[in-house]
Amino acid sequence: MEKRSEKSQLVDVHAAAAITACSASTVRRLADSGRMPKPVKVGRLIRWQRDELERWIREGCPKRQGGRHV
Repeated sequence: MEKRSEKSQLVDVHAAAAITACSASTVRRLADSGRMPKPVKVGRLIRWQRDELERWIREGCPKRQGGRHV
């Protein structure tokens, strides 16, 4: 079986906060307002793709298209 790279991991709100250097509540607020990459819903859990967060930061944190998350 192929091992997934660390960059393709799904991360929780606390890891997303560490990656973006802000608080978990700020991550939730940014996601709700459409100002960061859309999270993925896994059952009842909300996760972000690490590589998408890192790309978003490299691109200068542009607002994403669309409305609220999941």
